[in-house]
Amino acid sequence: MTGFGKSVLQLPNKKITIEIKSLNSKNLDLNARIPSQYREKELVMRNTISSALKRGKVDFSLYVEQSGDETSASVNAEVVKAYIKQMMDLKLPGIGSQSDAQLLEIAMRLPDALKTEREEIDENEFAEIEKTLEEALTEINEFRTAEGAALEKDLKLRVSNIADLLNEIMQINPERVENVRERLRKGIEDLKENVDENRFEQELVYYIEKYDITEEEVRLKNHLSYFTETLGTEDSNGRKLGFIGQEMGREINTIGSKSNYAPMQQLVVQMKDELEKIKEQVLNVL
Repeated sequence: MTGFGKSVLQLPNKKITIEIKSLNSKNLDLNARIPSQYREKELVMRNTISSALKRGKVDFSLYVEQSGDETSASVNAEVVKAYIKQMMDLKLPGIGSQSDAQLLEIAMRLPDALKTEREEIDENEFAEIEKTLEEALTEINEFRTAEGAALEKDLKLRVSNIADLLNEIMQINPERVENVRERLRKGIEDLKENVDENRFEQELVYYIEKYDITEEEVRLKNHLSYFTETLGTEDSNGRKLGFIGQEMGREINTIGSKSNYAPMQQLVVQMKDELEKIKEQVLNVL
């Protein structure tokens, strides 16, 4: 399910910004961008995020902006002095004409001229970062909840549409039976054969029983009802709704294969269209 959350932590010597973005995905796919000094806490933050978000393609970013008077890099004075001395000792053409400032500029570009001290994570600071992460997760879940309410409304509408189409199918079912009767009778008349009416009725009963959709109607209604009930429960989840949708699809397909009547088949196509929209939306449900 899509969403976005952001929270900012202002510390005396730095500003830390946490951003979390999520897109639809069947499973949790978490991509983290974290400065190197916080890598040892990455697993802790990943576990916090996975517990809160469950599913989705999630991008987690932690940005650090240092204050102007704070830096983790310093000049490696001994190395720089050694570089300058070596350049002077080489007596290369043009070196003697270089000013001290120019030699220093050259030396500062060479390896190890700057040394970066690894900062140890302050536990009190990380506790504040965890609070900031929780705030960002709360915001993204509020975003998801709002989207989920709209999603629930749409899914209920699709289920209602399928139920209405099923009612239309059952209303025209007597027409379908009569249509089967007429086609059988016409086929026999075309053969110019005399038919025993009792035998004809027996064959008709056979075909009607073979293409009867009463069981499919009952099961589909049950699946539609169960889908709606599941939407309203706390443990409602996309996988469970997806499984119910598959069962709905089986009944709709069977009705279509048994219908053998164009007006009914047209309604079945509409039901399949609604079901496909349900399946697409269910992928957005946690």
